[in-house]
Amino acid sequence: MSDAADAFFAPTEPFPAGAELVAVPALRLDLAVVHANRADTAGNAQFLGPDRFFDELFLGAADRRFVTAEKVVANGALEAEGPLAAVTVHRLLTDGVAETPRGAHFTACPPDYGRDEAFQKEYAASAAGAEAFAQFRARYLDVDEAAYQSAVDAQAGSRR
Repeated sequence: MSDAADAFFAPTEPFPAGAELVAVPALRLDLAVVHANRADTAGNAQFLGPDRFFDELFLGAADRRFVTAEKVVANGALEAEGPLAAVTVHRLLTDGVAETPRGAHFTACPPDYGRDEAFQKEYAASAAGAEAFAQFRARYLDVDEAAYQSAVDAQAGSRR
């Protein structure tokens, strides 16, 4: 090899000389819930966005594992939803599946939707005091799913 190749392939030490390295035991979770773009009824999950977030590792570390998804399709139908390479959660890693449209709100679930910055600002502003949080809670938290979705839609509509 050339000197340049030797330098490129030479192992490097990312830690300072004399650093003490401590191993952390693996974390065992009672429950893990991850949100995917698509899932099938068997429990396979497909992530269509650019980042996979290590969801399968969380599921593998848990005693009970659930997948929520923007859309649940029949077993074997994920190929029609996107590339099979994006199916990174295998059904053996799941105990249950639920369809929860906008289930990652206010965070992003690309390509289905982006981050809802206005909602996050409204949530942060609700920390200003008991009255502000009571209003936020009454509008978004102390309601059923349909009312929550309606309130989020109304909030988004007021910004248009």
